[in-house]
Amino acid sequence: MKKFIPIFGITLLLNACVSSVNTALQVNNTVKPQAENCPKATVVSLPVPNKNENFYDRFNFHILNIASDVDTIKFQTLKQDFVFCRSNNNWTVQPGSLPKKLQPPNNYAEVAQELVNPKFKNLDFQGENYQYRVVRKPQFSLGDNNISRPNEPEPTNDQIVFELITPNSKETQQKTLYTLKDLQAAAVKAGFSATGNQLGFPRITAAIVYGDSLWWSIAFEQGEGNTGIATIVRYNPQNNKFTLIQPPELGFTQITDLAITGDVKNPTFWLGTKVSGEGNLYIPAKGLVAYRPDFQNPNSGSLTSYNVHNSPLVGAIPDKLRLENDRLWVSTANGVCQVKWQAADNFDNWSCWRFTAMAKLPSKKLPLYSGLTNKTAAVSLSGNNQETIEVLWWSFIDFQTGKGRYEVRYPQGFTVKLDRGASIYELQRFLPPGKPAVEWPGFEWHWNGQRFVRGLDEVSLNLVGGGPQGIGSGELSPNIPINWNAMRGDLELLNLSPQSTSVKYYSGWVDEAQLQPYLTVVPQERSLNPQPNPLTALAKQLQSRQ
Repeated sequence: MKKFIPIFGITLLLNACVSSVNTALQVNNTVKPQAENCPKATVVSLPVPNKNENFYDRFNFHILNIASDVDTIKFQTLKQDFVFCRSNNNWTVQPGSLPKKLQPPNNYAEVAQELVNPKFKNLDFQGENYQYRVVRKPQFSLGDNNISRPNEPEPTNDQIVFELITPNSKETQQKTLYTLKDLQAAAVKAGFSATGNQLGFPRITAAIVYGDSLWWSIAFEQGEGNTGIATIVRYNPQNNKFTLIQPPELGFTQITDLAITGDVKNPTFWLGTKVSGEGNLYIPAKGLVAYRPDFQNPNSGSLTSYNVHNSPLVGAIPDKLRLENDRLWVSTANGVCQVKWQAADNFDNWSCWRFTAMAKLPSKKLPLYSGLTNKTAAVSLSGNNQETIEVLWWSFIDFQTGKGRYEVRYPQGFTVKLDRGASIYELQRFLPPGKPAVEWPGFEWHWNGQRFVRGLDEVSLNLVGGGPQGIGSGELSPNIPINWNAMRGDLELLNLSPQSTSVKYYSGWVDEAQLQPYLTVVPQERSLNPQPNPLTALAKQLQSRQ
C-alpha cells in the first residue's frame, strides 16, 4: 500500500523542524564583563501578527537559540532577543537578531525536502569534521503536494537511522536507532495498543562533544499516530562504536536539548522535554530532566524531573540549554533560569526571570470586562502617575473583524462558578512529578504555593480543536468566540466538587486599542510561605470514591 503524507500535515511541522545545534558547553571568561558593552534599554512592543501568522504568535517566546559573549547572553526568539548583562544581572529586550538559518522555513517544499532527504550537518572534534544526520528509512519521495513511498515496509524494516561520515572517509556509517516494531513493543509495554502507531520523522536537537565522544539527542514528529522513542546517541571515535541510550522513563517524550556534566565515565545528562499532539506542538512533559545512566546497562539509570510543579522552573517546557562551568541556563517560552547544577535540589541555587508584557494605563477611565465577550464593563481602571498593568494574553472578540481584547492582571479579582467539576485524571503515569491527578477546568494551571498560575508555555494551542482553552463556559462555534473568563489569570480555588468549580480569577479583559504593550523581563517571585496544593487532598478523596 502506498503511503501519502499531505502537505497540510507538513505545515504543522514548520516550527518543529527548527533546531539549533548546541556545540558549546563550557565557557571560561578570563575577561571581566563590562556593563557599558551591554545593549541599552529600548522599547520593544508586543508584536502584532501579520496576515500569515496566528493571533497567538504575538506571545511566541520559544527560544530558538542561545548566543553569548564575554558581556551578555542572548536568548533569541523569532522576533526578539532577551539579553542578560553579566556584569550587573540586568535584562533588556532587543529587536530580534536570530540568524536566518535558524529561522523556521516558510517554504513547504523546503520542509518536505528536509524530511525526506535531510542535509548532513557538521561537528568538529579534535580539529576534524564529522558529518551527521538522522533519517527515516526506507526513504520517501517528494511529490507536488505530498511525500510518499511506493509500499509500506514490514515493521522491522521501517526504521529511524542515524548516519555518520567520519573524517577522511567517503563511506556513510549507519546505525538503526529503532524500528516500527520497537515502537509497537514500547507502546504495548506502556499499556497501549500496537496498532495505529507509525514512526514520526526524526530530527536532531543537540550535537555536542564531551570527553572522548560525540553525542546527539534525537526528537521526532508526534501526533495523529506519529511518535518515536527518546534517544541519545554516543559515538566514540577511538573504537568506532555507537551506544544508544533510551531511558524507559522518557518513553515517547521528545528531547528538546541536551547538556552533559560530571565525570566522563559517570555523566549526568540534562534534558529539556516536551510532547506534542494533533494541533499542539508544545505540551509540557517532565520539564528539565537530570538523567544519570548506568553504562553497564545504558537503558537504565536514575532520573530526576525539575518542573513547574516541584521546582522553581519558570516555564513548563525547556527549549534550549546552555552550560557555563557550574551554571546551567535553562530557557523556556515563559522565562529563563540559571541553575547551579551541582546542587540543583537546593532551590536557593536557582535564579529565575519571567518574560512578560506591560502597558501604561491611560489617564482616562479604562473599561475592564470580567468576560472576554461581555458587552458591559465590570469596573473601570484609571492610570495615575504613569501606572502600568501586566498584559497576559490576547483573544478574538469578533472573528469577522479580527478585533480582540487583552487579558490583563487585576488584583481585586472576579468570581465565577462553572458547571464542570473534578475527576481523576486517567493517564496518571504521564503526569510530571508533583502534579496531582485531578482533571478540572484549571488543569493547565499549576500551583505556585499560593495560587494556580499559568505560564505562556502551558497554554496548549489546540489548533484543530477550537484554540486555547481557559476558564469559562459556552459552546464552541466557528463564528462566535467562547466568552472566556480567564486564559492566564491566576486562580484561587473556592470550591471544587465532581459537579462544579468555583474560582476567583485575578484578571480581566480590555479592548486592544486602549493599550500599547511592550516586553520586559521581571524576577520570578517565589512564595515565602508556600501552602499545600489543595488538589493533592482532593485527588485522594476522588480515588477513595472509585
